[in-house]
Amino acid sequence: MLSVAEKSRRRFLEETPLGRTRRARKIHRILADTYPDAHAELDHRNAFELLVATVLSAQTTDIRVNAVTPALFGTYPDAASLAAARREDVEEIIRPTGFYRAKAKSIVGLGQALIDEFDGEVPASLEKLVTLPGVGRKTANVVLGNVFDVPGLTIDTHFARLARRFLWTESDNADRVEKDVAALFPRKDWTMLSHRVIWHGRRICHARTPACGACPISALCPSFGEGELDEERARKLLRFELAEDRPGGGEKDSRMKDDGGETR
Repeated sequence: MLSVAEKSRRRFLEETPLGRTRRARKIHRILADTYPDAHAELDHRNAFELLVATVLSAQTTDIRVNAVTPALFGTYPDAASLAAARREDVEEIIRPTGFYRAKAKSIVGLGQALIDEFDGEVPASLEKLVTLPGVGRKTANVVLGNVFDVPGLTIDTHFARLARRFLWTESDNADRVEKDVAALFPRKDWTMLSHRVIWHGRRICHARTPACGACPISALCPSFGEGELDEERARKLLRFELAEDRPGGGEKDSRMKDDGGETR
């Protein structure tokens, strides 16, 4: 006898490309209604701060990064000051984010490259951003989409996981995931799509136990049934502002690691 998850997946295996596109866009419309305030959750005031914060977010959570960036940017508010920093001093500030030696090397080098190559300003093109230390396509797209209004897809662990669960892609390769998902949506939607999918991954569609019974897109999801199906129990898995019905839930969850410790 097939499980609920197996039945759900089988429903969509013969889906046509047009059907997949229509389903994907309907999912996005529902996510837009579910997360009307979705945005980048790394605190920042400008392109420089978002660029550095995104580099720091590798293998850790936005919560941890947001805890260290006030001290970091209070000491090194721009590319010039970061370029002149002692790496050991930077390491001490960013230590809680993990891999702090490699990250300090990257962001100090990033500051130096901004000074040497771009007059201290963050460039507004993908081709130039990815030449900077520690900056790949994901980081570049975060900065482009959220500061320069250049649409881009942010393929982090949450986005990639949900794209596979939704059968928007079957690939584990970030570049391939980006290409497959980009084909399903208008370019103008890419940045907000990224925010909404990532928010959904952090709040409902967790890696270990998705809250399937409380999911607004369950009827459209090929992976429905992989997680908790009982609505009451599923609601207890909700995180961040969605957990506000639990006593102290919102405040507690705002400090938690994403999905029981999952990192970017």
